Amino acid sequence: MNEFPTRLSVAQAQACIAEQCALRRLPAVTVALQDAFARVLASNVLALRNQPPFANSAMDGFAVRGEDLAKPGPHRLRLIGTRLAGDGSTAQISPGECLRITTGAPLPVGADTVVIKEHCVVDAEFVVIGAGETRGSHVRPPGEDFRTGDIVVGAGRRIHAAELAALASTGFDEVSVSALPRVRVMTTGDELVMPGAECGAAQIYNSNGFGLAAMLRSCGIGLDLLSADGREPAFTHLPDDRERIRSALLDAANSADLIITSGGVSAGEADFLPGLIAEIGRVHFWKVRMRPGMPILFAEIGRTLVFCLPGNPVSTMATFLCLVRPGLEAMQGAGIVGPRLLHARLATPISKRHDRTEFMRAVSEVRDDGTLWATPIARQGSSMIRGLVEANALIVVPEQSRTLDVSSIVQILPLTE
Repeated sequence: MNEFPTRLSVAQAQACIAEQCALRRLPAVTVALQDAFARVLASNVLALRNQPPFANSAMDGFAVRGEDLAKPGPHRLRLIGTRLAGDGSTAQISPGECLRITTGAPLPVGADTVVIKEHCVVDAEFVVIGAGETRGSHVRPPGEDFRTGDIVVGAGRRIHAAELAALASTGFDEVSVSALPRVRVMTTGDELVMPGAECGAAQIYNSNGFGLAAMLRSCGIGLDLLSADGREPAFTHLPDDRERIRSALLDAANSADLIITSGGVSAGEADFLPGLIAEIGRVHFWKVRMRPGMPILFAEIGRTLVFCLPGNPVSTMATFLCLVRPGLEAMQGAGIVGPRLLHARLATPISKRHDRTEFMRAVSEVRDDGTLWATPIARQGSSMIRGLVEANALIVVPEQSRTLDVSSIVQILPLTE
């Protein structure tokens, strides 16, 4: 039963997961730019031309020759026309001339400076410019943003609004991204019933299936909360039946890249998963020195990776954020793999007696002086969903720490991106 590593540290578990998930790096697929949001870029995207491709005005004003501003002002220049953004016609100014120009319009031949309209006075066919203007002002040179061949967005970057805008600005209408992992979610336990159903005296409603589906969606993996007919959840719920769990796992392993289960992974009479997966697959480790979430199991069935998470809701969320999400990132070739940790000061003292890394629900807030502070919430039971609603972060208390004083600097793991 225990012919596999057990009671790993959090760091050891993360390293094992990263290694195994990287071995199952998903292939690249090409998608339309509008479908690339939240996907991981599979290869560097290089600029095909300068951005901007031509010298243009950074302000609304008048395009002039810098040498016409060399002498002490004011300067009186003849206005020869107007150029709007998008106007690609030939235009040229000679000494003593200027051209009205709008933001983004190409500079006419001969111009190297733009004087903003607020600094000018139009007098019939002339523009009067005061003293103090600087040659070269308010001009965007070609390639100021990207030059031909520059990396616009690098491989491994998750595509959000800024990346989408950058890719669009260089003319790409499709990009190569990592395929999304095919994920199957299973919850287990006779005590669970679905919301909307009648709940027996010894039963509770299934929350983990919906929570896991939502956390996957926050990772860009569109596991729908409802099935196609809108009646049944897309995740599978299984009773505490060893053979039914075995059959469901083998079936999922035929098509999924990743299986996530919750419940049935500890050492109770109905906790079948550790022994069952040891029979039909290979266990990489069972149990991690973390609280909550210690019974987590990481394994494989054929080429399919399996995360068996503890059933308590807080344990499920903590193990997903700390261990599962980094694994998903590694499978997609993300450049940043691992929990997104911030540093904060502790608003109240903390003490613990165990030798595990603890993830304490907390409220983090930025105070008036700009510093980030974290306050643990009062009740930390791993079954208490209320704490997840009240909290916006988890304080990471290292294994070796027993007491932490007020103002101690701690790492926090945000509960939302």
